[in-house]
Amino acid sequence: MKLVHVATVASLVALLAAAGAGAVTFDATNTATNTSGGQRFDQDVGLDYAEQVLSDASAFIWDTFDQPSPADRRPVDAVTLVVEDIGGVAFTSGSGIHLSAQYVGGYSGDVRTEVTGVLYHETTHVWQWGLQDYGAHPGIFEGIADYVRLKAGYAPAHWVQPGQGDRWDQGYDVTARFLDYCDSLKPGFVALLNAKLKDGYSEDYFVQILGEDVQQLWQDYKAKYGG
Repeated sequence: MKLVHVATVASLVALLAAAGAGAVTFDATNTATNTSGGQRFDQDVGLDYAEQVLSDASAFIWDTFDQPSPADRRPVDAVTLVVEDIGGVAFTSGSGIHLSAQYVGGYSGDVRTEVTGVLYHETTHVWQWGLQDYGAHPGIFEGIADYVRLKAGYAPAHWVQPGQGDRWDQGYDVTARFLDYCDSLKPGFVALLNAKLKDGYSEDYFVQILGEDVQQLWQDYKAKYGG
């Protein structure tokens, strides 16, 4: 009988475990430590906490998108965060998230909770499908990212209330609230929508999933909350 070295078996088990987890790494750096915003980030948020948020957010997104296996997801090996001395709030390029130290420094309120919410939004951009169509339909992609932030419990107080907004694809909090309504009609709607976006965007996805035109759904949504 052929004997297998115990260390070899242990190594194989470790490799299989890593493969099952997707072997995604999460890393955060702060290049703005010489600014007041960068220093506030270090004091009130911290790199270790930020890396944990990237990991937690990714797991939450995989669950929201119904992607239990790495084969279901965008092929990403590493999610990174860089705190930089830039304007705006944050942006994502590929699997790299860039957070504005100026925004952190100027934020009045619980900056740790705010940064957590921003990172849930930006991490969604790392994992969502269909970003090749972002330029033509930004509202749907920003809406999905804010939907994730909403469902994770990090919607800030200044967001619109359910039923508010001018059009369904207005983006961000308006679209997030509308998608939440659509998901209430068919639990898992956002996961199904995200999966379809892999092949490009079409308004017909609402008909395919919910059986109604998106404009009718928007009218029903507005009516539910008093227009």
